[in-house]
Amino acid sequence: MAGGAKSFLADAGYGEQELDANSALMELDKGLRSGKLGEQCEAVVRFPRLFQKYPFPILINSAFLKLADVFRVGNNFLRLCVLKVTQQSEKHLEKILNVDEFVKRVFSVIHSNDPVARAITLRMLGSMASIIPERKNAHHSIRQSLDSHDNVEVEAAIFAAANFSAQSKDFAAGICNKISEMIQGLATPVDLKLKLIPILQHMHHDASLASSSRQLLEQLVTSYPSTKMVIVTLHTFTLLAASSLVDIPKQIQLLLQYLKNDPRKAVKRLAIQDLKLLANKTPHTWNRENIQALCESALHTPYDSLKLGMLSVLSTLSGTIAIKQYFSSAPGTAAASARSFDLVKLAQECCYHNNRGIAAHGVRILTNISASCQEKDLLPLEQDAVFGLEALLVLCSQDDSPGAQATLKITLTCMVKLVMCRPHLSQSVVESLLTQLHSAQDAARILMCHCLAAIAMQLPILADGMLGDLMDLYKLIGRSATDKKQELLVSLATVIFVSSQKTLSLEIKSVIKQQLENASNGWTAYRIARQASRMGNHDMARELYQSLLTQVASEHFYFWLNSLKEFSHAEQCLTGLQEDNYSSALSCIAEALKSYHKGIASLTAASTPLNPLSFQCGFVKLRIDLLQAFSQLVCTCNSLKTSPPPAIATTIAMTSGNDLQRCGRISNQACMKHSMEEFRNLATRYGDLYQSSFDADSATLRNVELQQQSCLLISHAIEALILDPESASFQEYSSNGTAHVEGEYERRMMSVFNHVLEEVESLNRKYAPVSYLASNACLCNAVIALLKVPLSFQRYFFQKLQSTSIKLALSPSPRNPAEPIAVQNNQQLALKVEGVVQHGSKPGLFRKIQSVCLNVSSVLQSKSGQDYKIPIDMTNEMEQRVEPHNDYFSTQFLLNFVMLGTHNITVESSVIDSNGIVWKTGPKTTIFVKSLEDPYSQQVRLQQQQGQPPSQQQQQRTAYSRF
Repeated sequence: MAGGAKSFLADAGYGEQELDANSALMELDKGLRSGKLGEQCEAVVRFPRLFQKYPFPILINSAFLKLADVFRVGNNFLRLCVLKVTQQSEKHLEKILNVDEFVKRVFSVIHSNDPVARAITLRMLGSMASIIPERKNAHHSIRQSLDSHDNVEVEAAIFAAANFSAQSKDFAAGICNKISEMIQGLATPVDLKLKLIPILQHMHHDASLASSSRQLLEQLVTSYPSTKMVIVTLHTFTLLAASSLVDIPKQIQLLLQYLKNDPRKAVKRLAIQDLKLLANKTPHTWNRENIQALCESALHTPYDSLKLGMLSVLSTLSGTIAIKQYFSSAPGTAAASARSFDLVKLAQECCYHNNRGIAAHGVRILTNISASCQEKDLLPLEQDAVFGLEALLVLCSQDDSPGAQATLKITLTCMVKLVMCRPHLSQSVVESLLTQLHSAQDAARILMCHCLAAIAMQLPILADGMLGDLMDLYKLIGRSATDKKQELLVSLATVIFVSSQKTLSLEIKSVIKQQLENASNGWTAYRIARQASRMGNHDMARELYQSLLTQVASEHFYFWLNSLKEFSHAEQCLTGLQEDNYSSALSCIAEALKSYHKGIASLTAASTPLNPLSFQCGFVKLRIDLLQAFSQLVCTCNSLKTSPPPAIATTIAMTSGNDLQRCGRISNQACMKHSMEEFRNLATRYGDLYQSSFDADSATLRNVELQQQSCLLISHAIEALILDPESASFQEYSSNGTAHVEGEYERRMMSVFNHVLEEVESLNRKYAPVSYLASNACLCNAVIALLKVPLSFQRYFFQKLQSTSIKLALSPSPRNPAEPIAVQNNQQLALKVEGVVQHGSKPGLFRKIQSVCLNVSSVLQSKSGQDYKIPIDMTNEMEQRVEPHNDYFSTQFLLNFVMLGTHNITVESSVIDSNGIVWKTGPKTTIFVKSLEDPYSQQVRLQQQQGQPPSQQQQQRTAYSRF
């Protein structure tokens, strides 16, 4: 029923017109007032869509009050609709401003003579428990309804009791004894007891409450040995322990005891399920005895389904700290070999099991042991893991079923992990993958290609050996246009790009293009071109983008593809750079800039209001400015050669009669200083781009960081070689090479960074005053070396997997945005800032918002009238951090406007992720405030201007004159 209601609510509102918030609410209100039941129901179920579209308190408060009215006067079906809307909009409940009024209207139905109406009201109260946890009248009604003779009402009371127990410590403490009496009472039916027991999982608010609940559950599990009661009680036991934390070791022992001694398979399955929950939540609480007991149970059980469950728990534990505790705390570990442990015996026994799932968990355990316990001599285990993985690979690659594909994913993940931590095993793993690739099913081939790409990215030394097999397979792919074939074309092309490393041979290009012409659609060709851009194969990418230009239906898509073609052509121009050939380098950079300027024009035309392509435009503009800065630097270095050295500059100037000759060095020094500042400015701009890319994947961010580091490197080299050789330090740059490197592009960039730093440092050490020719050559060669590494256009340039945005609302706010808000200069303005965090389909995929930082600043735009010399000049500059709750946040600022005139208030938001990193995501909102002189000060000033004495003295004089 719940699922049906959810889809029913989700589908409602289809074809709804775009309206502003007030109009939309009035439209729904009209439906609520209709005399037809169908129209009323339709209006009710459209409210969640309204909340999603306008998620601010002022609308949500009004809407919920209207729904409460419908709940109060409507029939039970309307009440049920309102209940479903409330449950679906749970995260918006805290935005209700008039909570008392809302609860009062809903609560009035609890006194109805209809038990169904009372039951719906109880469920409504339970759904609102997060905003009214301590309402005593609600607590009392729930207690009273638990004694009802109507089953529907009692079940609703149990639902409400569970929700209130989770939110309120007082309610949980008060209801615990009542629940205990009902569960132990002989008059309570068994099915009701089964519904009452789960309430005890919420009794974790303090130690004494948790302890008393645990004692009750211990009594129940022995007093009621029936299967259903034991299952519900044990699961409640586990959830209570997981929340209260202190009893987890006891709970693990209890579950292991039931797993070992209870003969019922249903109870054993429940014990395994709960052990898995505890293994995920608190692996550090598992000691060696617990893991040993689980291994023994798995070794002795005759049932494959139970063995699979136990191995699942053990494979989860094997990837955590628990595995180290198992091996380190073993008695006589020094003498015993790794093979003598029961866990290892179990894993080895299961590696070749006829059940795929059991075999997969077996090899996963061996892989995790090999990866985690690297200090031990585990050569036999490594070999066992490799043989087990190869056997599973052969088995699963021939099967297209979903189960086989899931097992294959586990197998390939283990292969990558094993190769990363034990590189000496990589050759045999890659060979087995390539061998199996020819005979595998298409679905398995795609996954295997992903695995090969991951290995080749980390271990490029293996890549060359793959290329021949991959090309043979690429030629053999059939001409079928099925989705799997298209996916396989993309996956294989990706591995070929990774394997071919620097440049694609003509043969590889022709094979790929031939296959694309024979068996691909436009989308497949675009995906392959995208991968080529990512791997730095810009020549191939340019040809593919060119071929796709005429295959798109939208002009925005045309401009997008055209811009990608121009960018690929620009980067292709830079591949012809050669060391010590500076004139050729300048012409290559000029050609690249020409294409980049064409591309940025197309990219701007491709952007739309809904998709402004801000990251792409920012990244490309920075690349253009970086190329121009490189070009300018090479020109400056070349011009420096024509200037005479300082020692003979004066003599040459006198001989030639040209006084400018003696200033050549000085002017070039100034050019170099300007160039250094330009590179530092570019590094700052790259830093800003990085900070504004909250939704980018880690590879894209690393790419931006590498561009920033290249700018800093060149500015440092200019300073060290030409401007200030003595004070330049190498310490802050030397540690870059030790970081973990991912991907060929980063590897090559880091190699260039290290080479340039070594060159600069050696020049500084060899020649105390560095010769101008040597320093110029070093700088130009550094520029050429950086540009020769083909730029990688990473995923975020093409695809946005995570989407996060913030919507701000300020109050007070003017009706017309251009109108200022009037404030007297002796008063303070209370500015309320509310915000909603909006997510895409995959919230928190790369990083999550921990808090939102709000910065408020005001600037005096124009003074009104004359300057009356008000002595205090106060500027507003404030910052507050707020944590969003259910994606909503709210805070207030008190602002002073002592200076008369129009002030521009800017509110800017940035977010702080769970690692404490600040991201400048925006948005930035502006309002205007007009500061007016207060009436009393105005009156005093006017009197002073007219030369009149103050009004009190005037009154005194008139009083004296009367007498």
